[in-house]
Amino acid sequence: MSICPLHDKLDLSIFIHFHPFHMDSDSKGGFYMIEEMLAYNKKFVEEKRYEQYAASKYPNKKVAILTCMDTRLVELLPAALGIKNGDVKMIKNAGGVVTNPFGSVIRSLLVGIIELGVTEVLVIGHTDCGVQHIDSEMMIHHMKNRGISQESIDLMKYCGIDFEKWLAGFDTVEDSVRGFETIEKSVQESVELLRRHPLIPKDVRISGFVINTETGELMPIC
Repeated sequence: MSICPLHDKLDLSIFIHFHPFHMDSDSKGGFYMIEEMLAYNKKFVEEKRYEQYAASKYPNKKVAILTCMDTRLVELLPAALGIKNGDVKMIKNAGGVVTNPFGSVIRSLLVGIIELGVTEVLVIGHTDCGVQHIDSEMMIHHMKNRGISQESIDLMKYCGIDFEKWLAGFDTVEDSVRGFETIEKSVQESVELLRRHPLIPKDVRISGFVINTETGELMPIC
């Protein structure tokens, strides 16, 4: 049996539901932005605007893209690459990096490659990435300010997670001042991990790039 309480059949949805800071409205008594989105969605469906986005689950270009969740890339990256709905499999996380060789990023890529016909993988970092400036100690401090208890933080450590490293940005503080070099390094490390991964077929082409968040220019890295 695992020594981690979270691994012993704990329903995390229950844990989240009964967390004292889980609410259906914001602290001022209003609704979250989701209410506005739902209203828009209703009109979107009623007016059949979805018809222009019709596509299959198989990517037309046989490409999967791993990139950052940065808000500036939501429209810029597809526009800069000339891709539209149905063209690629898009995987996003904080930093656009592979942090675990058997985590959700790898699982998503394997599904895309083995089951959905992906033959190329692009790892795309970007300039001015917020992840490279993350200070894990400061983030933990901010968590506590938001009501996360030390007990909850310690629970992660009991599960074998190096919490500070897990939260940290790209490498060290020394690296963070190098800007682009740090982004370049993070892309290179993710690409190398994917190229060496035992479950990814060797005929899959894997490349790394950095996109400029102002101009959309794509710079080859590896």
